[in-house]
Amino acid sequence: MTLKRILGAMALLLTPAIAFAHPGHGDNGLIAGISHPIGGLDHLLAMVAVGLWAAQQKGAARWALPCTFVGTMLIGGLLGFEGLNLPALESGIAASVLALGLAVALAVRPPLSLAVAATALFALFHGVAHGLELPDMSSPWAYAAGFVAATAALHAAGYAVVRILPQAAAPLVRLAGAASAATGAWLLAG
Repeated sequence: MTLKRILGAMALLLTPAIAFAHPGHGDNGLIAGISHPIGGLDHLLAMVAVGLWAAQQKGAARWALPCTFVGTMLIGGLLGFEGLNLPALESGIAASVLALGLAVALAVRPPLSLAVAATALFALFHGVAHGLELPDMSSPWAYAAGFVAATAALHAAGYAVVRILPQAAAPLVRLAGAASAATGAWLLAG
């Protein structure tokens, strides 16, 4: 799969959000769920970074990190639907952008248990935020399906970029991680 095809697929993922950008389309929550991870810079950067970081790993970490993020984020979303709010929620999300960006920039390969634990913690913050922002009159299940699908697509896009680009492009991936980390630091400071 070429980079052009990946970008095209991501554009198609955004198309429903554009089509339903105006009220009155009978959205049951699915489009809102898809739009939330894509529309927020903090969520977008963290979720792409999980894919980038997973692709930099070896062995089980390549699938464990994205799967852990999606599964834990869904649990966090369900907790958010019930009204659970984590202390320093926005700071936790910003910290995830910073930490995941640094992990990509430095291409760190920690022990799998540590990488999974950090990924799960970050995903919990993102999931609770998604759950707390359930739009009125939306089906929580359709909304959850949307944010899970969008997150998985963002992970896959990040993963595909690293795996498709030639090894010579590794510095560009690390630079993207550094830019994400800088954005995370800016979000924490803001």
